[in-house]
Parts: sequence; structure tokens; C-alpha cells
Amino acid sequence: MSVEAFAKTDRSDNNRLTQASTPLSLTTSKYVKQLNYTVMKSLRNSVQLIGRLGKDPEVKTFGEKKKASFSIATSDSYKNAKGEKVEDTQWHNIVIWGGLADVAEKFLKKGQEIVIEGRLVHRDYETDKGEKKFITEINVNDMVMLGGKQ
Repeated sequence: MSVEAFAKTDRSDNNRLTQASTPLSLTTSKYVKQLNYTVMKSLRNSVQLIGRLGKDPEVKTFGEKKKASFSIATSDSYKNAKGEKVEDTQWHNIVIWGGLADVAEKFLKKGQEIVIEGRLVHRDYETDKGEKKFITEINVNDMVMLGGKQ
């Protein structure tokens, strides 16, 4: 049996091959579109980073809710036109809420390597001097601590 003929059939309870009601191209197209939609929807405003903590987490409590904030550094290296190795480091502001903030407070230390997954948040605020400041943060949904026990 050819692949096309097999794909146009489905198996019944008694293992007999019966003709499928929907052509393969329409069925496959429908499922691929649904899968693409699901995957792309989950990628919307999604950030994943591996980096090292620039400082110990700063933890604040608001009633029963905790907030941990810190920065992580991500590094990349490349060779410039002269063949010299150039190291490029980017710093990212990280915010963790709730139970994950408890984990960050107890286990994260400066220099430790972590993986974070979250979403970008852009916000602004006004300083005591009346200056408007803008900040970009990553609100963490999930975190993995890399390396052994420290």
C-alpha cells in the first residue's frame, strides 16, 4: 500500500482499513494550522535567557506576596575585522513574584548561572526630581538553576 493510500485511511476497532472521510491534505492542513497557531501563540512575548546573576536577589514583601529582583548578564563573543576576540555582555533586569521569589531568595547568589523564561515588560516611572524614567524588565514564569551545589 502506498503512503498516500495509507494516509487516506484510518483504522477501525477490528483493524480493518476504511476510507477516511476527509482528504489527507485538508486534514493535515487543519492540524498543521492549529499546531502553528498554538506554538506561535505560546511564543508571543516570550523570552528565554541563560546568564549569571550580577548581584544577590533583592527581596521585598507586599502583604503576603514577595518580589525578588536582580540583574543577569548574558555574554557573547565574536571576532572583529582584525581577528581579535570581542566579548559583548548585555545586562537584563529580572523580576520574580510569589513562590518562585522565595526560591530565588533562598538559593540564588551573585555569579550563579541560571536559565529563565518569562515575558518582557516595559514601564515608566517618575523620580523624586520629576524626571520620567523608562525601564525594561523580564517577569519570570519559570527558572532553572544551573551548576552544582554552591
